[in-house]
Amino acid sequence: MLFHLLYPLHQTYSFFNVFRYITFRTIYAAITALVICFIIGPWMIRRLRDLRIGQTIREDGPGSHINKKGTPTMGGILIIFAVTVSTLLWANLTVDCIWLMIMVMVGFGLIGFLDDYRKLAHQNSRGVPGTVRLAAEVAIALFVGIILYIKPGFNANVTIPFFKTVLPNIGWGYVLLSTFIIVGAANAVNLTDGLDGLAIGPAITCFMTYLLFAYFAGNIKIATYLQIPYVAGTGELAIFCGAVVGAGIGFLWYNTYPAQLFMGDVGSLSLGGSLGALAILTKQEILLAIVGGIFVLETFSVIFQVGWFKLSGGKRIFKMAPIHHHFELKGWAEPKVIVRFWIISVLLALVAISTLKLR
Repeated sequence: MLFHLLYPLHQTYSFFNVFRYITFRTIYAAITALVICFIIGPWMIRRLRDLRIGQTIREDGPGSHINKKGTPTMGGILIIFAVTVSTLLWANLTVDCIWLMIMVMVGFGLIGFLDDYRKLAHQNSRGVPGTVRLAAEVAIALFVGIILYIKPGFNANVTIPFFKTVLPNIGWGYVLLSTFIIVGAANAVNLTDGLDGLAIGPAITCFMTYLLFAYFAGNIKIATYLQIPYVAGTGELAIFCGAVVGAGIGFLWYNTYPAQLFMGDVGSLSLGGSLGALAILTKQEILLAIVGGIFVLETFSVIFQVGWFKLSGGKRIFKMAPIHHHFELKGWAEPKVIVRFWIISVLLALVAISTLKLR
């Protein structure tokens, strides 16, 4: 809104020419989202406590988590609100991919909200039935995939990290790939959200990384120089990413150990779904496996644990899955697990960024 209201004034007042620059608007989108979280956060925590909207704890989880029962949850609403308001204020709203990202974040957030609500209503860790939740996630992701496939100028080529000339066109298979990436990313972040600040830390790193990819992909000169696919309009997604980074830092203020507020499924699903959609829109689909390596690790730890348990007749690979609980049960203090996972996330992000030149 500010872009549309103030940028036209640059013909009279040259100062307003700064609204032309994506970098300027990205910075202030991040600051705006951060300030919103700082202003609304304390009120929201009090309100959630008054409504007794508190976290339910897995009965088979680590014993150290018992004292977290009742901590206000559904804090992801704060993230979604801050990101949406900030993006609407600073982005160029004539760019359709901005509206697509907002739809994905709100859509997956709504699924998470219903899941959280059901858990609170029944006072256990079971939410919406898995098949119902998965069907809703697939429906949103399929819609995104189809919209992109039929969008003029958007191609079905898949970018392969480290190979600048290998761009296989998979036709309608791109819709299925998009669906898999978006749904997979949403559930991977959801599985990671098990310790104070564990999910939001790597999420901030991932969105900062895709902020760069979005800016590069949306700038034809930089995209040509780096020999990456140019996607018109994706530069504006840097503003969305900046808003998520700002909101994520603001949320982390309350979510850091010991947490005053949990994001709940409303936060983890919305962040994960948005991250998957960003990977598709910026044509850096496969690279998400490196950028979000922590989320991939957490997901595969669950898959391997469940698979081996069934095949071996009850044996386990890890003490508990997802893998962050394994390290807890090995005696690592919760803050140590969290910070070490953050460090790994930063290293993976640097590796992902390096692929822009290692091609």
